[in-house]
Amino acid sequence: MTILEGRIVKALSGYYYVDHDGEIITCRARGKFRLDGVSPLVGDRVELERDSTGAGTVRRILSRRNYFIRPAVANIDQMVMLASGVNPVTDPFLIDRVSALAAYHECDFLLCLNKCDLDRAEGLYEIYAASGFRVIRTSAETGLGREELQEALKDRTSALTGNSGVGKTSLLNALDPLLGLKTGEVSEHLGRGRHTTRHVELFALPFGGYIADTPGFGSFDVEQMESIRPAQLQYCFPEFAPHLGQCRFNDCTHRTEPGCAVLDALARGEIHPSRHRSYARLWEQANLLRDWEVKS
Repeated sequence: MTILEGRIVKALSGYYYVDHDGEIITCRARGKFRLDGVSPLVGDRVELERDSTGAGTVRRILSRRNYFIRPAVANIDQMVMLASGVNPVTDPFLIDRVSALAAYHECDFLLCLNKCDLDRAEGLYEIYAASGFRVIRTSAETGLGREELQEALKDRTSALTGNSGVGKTSLLNALDPLLGLKTGEVSEHLGRGRHTTRHVELFALPFGGYIADTPGFGSFDVEQMESIRPAQLQYCFPEFAPHLGQCRFNDCTHRTEPGCAVLDALARGEIHPSRHRSYARLWEQANLLRDWEVKS
C-alpha cells in the first residue's frame, strides 16, 4: 500500500474522487467513518491508501478549517449565494440563513443577484447592500458582472449555493465555458428549477481558485440546515455588532426586551426590518431545539 495525501473534489454514490497532484484517484472511505458518524466532504484534505490496482481508500480526514452540512462542503473561504428577483424569486430568509451559517463558520459571504437581464432585484439589493454585504449583479445570458465576479472568486476556494433554478450552473458555464455543465429549465407553474446538479463537485477556475457547484435547495432542504445556538446567533448578523453589549440586560435576545440597543438601531433605520425578522425567526427555531439537536 502507498500512503498519499490529496483533496476530495467530488463525492458521488459512496465514491470519493481525490485530487493528488493533478491525478484523480477513485476512493472508498473506511468503515470507521460511518461508525464514528463522520463523513468525508468535498473540499476535505485527506490521507488515503492506494493499492496495486490504483484504487484508493480514504483513511483519515486532515484538520478542517470549517465544514457545512448543507451544502456538504469543507475548507471553504467564501460562500457565494445566488439569488434572483425573477422566476424563481428568492426569499430573503433563505439568504439570511446561509449568510448566518457562513458567519458562524468564519467564512466570507458574497451575494450574487443573477438573472439581472430580466429583473435587477432592487428589493434584495437594497436589503443586503444596506446591511454591509458585498453584492454583485450578474447575468449568465449577457455577461453582466462576470469580471467583477471573477475577481471575487480569484485564488479562493468558494462554494456556490442557492435555491433551485436560480442559475448556478449557467453562471458557472459562463465563467468557464469548457465546463459544459448540464442546466435545467425553471417551471413557470411552480416557480422553481429542476435539480440538475445532483452532487457537490469542486472545479478549478481558469483565472485561479476553486469553486464548488452544489445542488439547489428547496424549503425542505433549508429546514434541514444546521441551527445555530440562540446565544451565538447575534454574532452572525454583522450589522448587530456595533450595538452588542450596549443593551440594558446582559442576556438580551434582541427581540422584545426594553432597553435593547439592537431594537433601538432597528427603530432608527440602521438595521433593515427584513434582516431583523429573519434573526427573530432563526432564534425562535433554534430555541425550540434541545442542546443535542444543535450541531456544534
